[in-house]
Amino acid sequence: MVAMPLPMADEARIARAWEVLDTVLDPEVPALSVCDLGIVREVVPQADGLEIVLTPTYSGCPATEVIERSVLDAIEAAGLGPARVTLRRAPAWTTDWLSADGKRKLREHGIAPPGAAALPGGAVPIRLVRRQAAQPVACPHCGSAHTERLSAFGATACKSLYRCLDCREPFEHFKPI
Repeated sequence: MVAMPLPMADEARIARAWEVLDTVLDPEVPALSVCDLGIVREVVPQADGLEIVLTPTYSGCPATEVIERSVLDAIEAAGLGPARVTLRRAPAWTTDWLSADGKRKLREHGIAPPGAAALPGGAVPIRLVRRQAAQPVACPHCGSAHTERLSAFGATACKSLYRCLDCREPFEHFKPI
């Protein structure tokens, strides 16, 4: 099957929708937009409006409904509606989908961004034994790798709590998954 090119009006509408979605902030990490997080997978024109395809960060994420409503409200407010959200859970979201800009914004917000979760080629390792020592987490305040983990869990399940042993500042680390 040959993909048909989109009419110019659809191309402009999709581009505008992506711009609007880049302003929708994640309710749990408001330094990031839903686009920075990589949870917006597609914007698809349909006969009855736009379909926004989202992949939640994990299936039990308590912010999914809030994000869905925020996405629909933003699209409607921009005059791009009607729209609907489709949740696509496979493939599962990974922190590898965070944009480079999103990782920069995390650092600026005082949260250490995650390292790579997948192996080259996209394979995700399955570990049946205890993990080896993780790479040091750099302090988002001073850049030092001389840090210690205080708790495996931070304000949300996707973050852990650390402290820099050089500048003494506490910070959260966005866990690679």
